[in-house]
Amino acid sequence: MYFANITLIFLFSTTFAFSQLELVNASFEDEPADATLPSGWWKIDKETTPDILPGFWGVYHEASEGNTYLGLITRPNRTWECIGQKLSTALAQGTCYTMGLDLAHSDTYAGYSNPTKIKIYLSSKKKKKEQLIYESPLIEHEEWETYTFKFTPKKKMQYLLIEVYHEEVKSVGHEGNILIDAISPIYLCNKA
Repeated sequence: MYFANITLIFLFSTTFAFSQLELVNASFEDEPADATLPSGWWKIDKETTPDILPGFWGVYHEASEGNTYLGLITRPNRTWECIGQKLSTALAQGTCYTMGLDLAHSDTYAGYSNPTKIKIYLSSKKKKKEQLIYESPLIEHEEWETYTFKFTPKKKMQYLLIEVYHEEVKSVGHEGNILIDAISPIYLCNKA
């Protein structure tokens, strides 16, 4: 009984203490550059060469927050880009969280101008996609729109991965892009 009470107190205080979890450089602020990772993020595989925009590949949108944002592409050679980062605090198994981010599309991304979507994963390991927590609709709009979603980790997770995707990319290739900015902090569902 004593152990059960201590466990409940620990779980309650841990949940209560979690007010929000901010990602490092969630707005992708950095010097604009092509084929460059923004500070605080790492690539999942060698095919990932994200762009810090605006100013390259014919993309000149204003950022939705700050000065810069991220561009990810899918390619005709059936590859696509994926970035990630380690969260400062692990997300608890079975707890509901919510977050959001701004998405847009560019019709002028140097030939990679078809619409795509993003997938967001959680993981307990640096480069492994363990749990899909969000898949956006096909992003065809050039204006920034905010997308929010809820998710519940299936186990303790400390890595967040974001990839650009389109159903055709694995079979025939796809020349597309997505623009990402202003990732919100991660909140508990009842605190948002």
